[in-house]
Amino acid sequence: MVDVDCQDDGDAPDLQRSDAGQWQQDLLILFVRNQLRVSLALPLIAVLFALASLWWTGPVVAAAWLACVLACQGVQLWLCRQHQQSGGGAHSHVEWIGNLTASETLLACCWALPLYIFWQPGNYLQHIALIGALLVVIAVRILIAGNFMPVVIAGTGFITINIVVRCIVEAEPAYITLAGMAVMTEIFFIQLSRRLQETSHEMLIFKAERERLIGELQEAMDQTEAARARAEEANRAKSRFLATMSHELRTPLNAIMGFSEVLSTEMMGPHAVSVYKDYSHDIHHSGHYLLSLINDILDLSRIEAGRLEIEDEPVHVGRIGRDCAKLISLRIQQRRQELRQSFPVDEPMILGGERSVRQIWLNLLSNAIKFTPPGGTLEMAVRLHPSGALSMSVSDNGPGIPANEMEAALGAFTRGSQATRKAIDGAGLGLPIVHGLAKLYGAELAIDSTPGQGTEVVITFPPSRVLSGPGSTALSHLHVASPSQRRLIALTS
Repeated sequence: MVDVDCQDDGDAPDLQRSDAGQWQQDLLILFVRNQLRVSLALPLIAVLFALASLWWTGPVVAAAWLACVLACQGVQLWLCRQHQQSGGGAHSHVEWIGNLTASETLLACCWALPLYIFWQPGNYLQHIALIGALLVVIAVRILIAGNFMPVVIAGTGFITINIVVRCIVEAEPAYITLAGMAVMTEIFFIQLSRRLQETSHEMLIFKAERERLIGELQEAMDQTEAARARAEEANRAKSRFLATMSHELRTPLNAIMGFSEVLSTEMMGPHAVSVYKDYSHDIHHSGHYLLSLINDILDLSRIEAGRLEIEDEPVHVGRIGRDCAKLISLRIQQRRQELRQSFPVDEPMILGGERSVRQIWLNLLSNAIKFTPPGGTLEMAVRLHPSGALSMSVSDNGPGIPANEMEAALGAFTRGSQATRKAIDGAGLGLPIVHGLAKLYGAELAIDSTPGQGTEVVITFPPSRVLSGPGSTALSHLHVASPSQRRLIALTS
């Protein structure tokens, strides 16, 4: 019946408390709570005891004794209630211990009275019954107040002393034996009380440690949540800034590219200085690269901000792949590289956006070209899996990506050691854009790379986005304006 939950009083013990007075105050709180929770236990025993005593004494004596016990019990409960309501602050804990110990001693006096007012000389069975009943009362008090030694000693010790005195007065071997048994029982109960007190101490420590850990965990969670909110807000602000600045930069950049192209082609007449033509060509080339970079930044910012619209049009992945291969064929020829293509004959399609699929192909091919040495081999492929999923992949036989850089390769503006060491141009936006686009359409991106042998990047679209069978042929020849109609054909294909 030991209760260690004292949080209602706001007095949970601190793990670092070492002061003996504070430790006693914590145990006093537990005693008060236990006493109030089982406040009917001893009065009920007293009523039963008074009824049984009618066999040995008159109703007036039994009623008077019962009234004394209930009055003393009421005083003790009143003190406990006052302590709980004041939180132990009305007096010092030493005063509270003194008051409650005095009330326990007074209650023990009432319980010891039957040894004198109910005692019938020569009635051996009655004597055993009285002593046995009082030992039961001692056991009950141990269960209720076992975690607070001052009360245990004041209550049970006083009753035990009176049992011993009563037996010694009889001066018979049987009573001496009963006295010895009472003393041994008291010693056992005191040892039991000490164990209960130690258990209460450990439980209070564990509870305080638990509350401290919960508090620290809650504080850490609050800090993490606040940091996450700040990071998300900073990311949104960054995306808004990039989107805004990209728009602002593209307008003057287009003018620069237009005028530089006019100058490089000598549309207004030949230059007086021939080197100006080369300079204007360099300006146009640099502007084209910068515009491409701005477009990538704008796309990435839209993806991160969740403002890129998802399209659900039937798209020929292989057909777009071949178109992209034609666009970059000049770069491949300049680097003396070989591009192999592997597409299914039945031309599988997906529900997606043509611009998004084109961006994926171009970014993957551009990366492969940049990192594949002159004379190397590239391969682009589309595969339809038995599960119904469709994958598009680009592989090369370049230097590969080290394992420790694999995760960072998907981060924006991150360039690997190979790009830095070999001064390969680029801002590190290709794979992040591909990854973002793949996620928008529920696809998965996988990178298989072996340093020194090459890299393969695979985008796998789920079966729910793959169109195959008769429905795909219908979609390739019909312009379906309604999104619901497109989904219906896709589901029934």
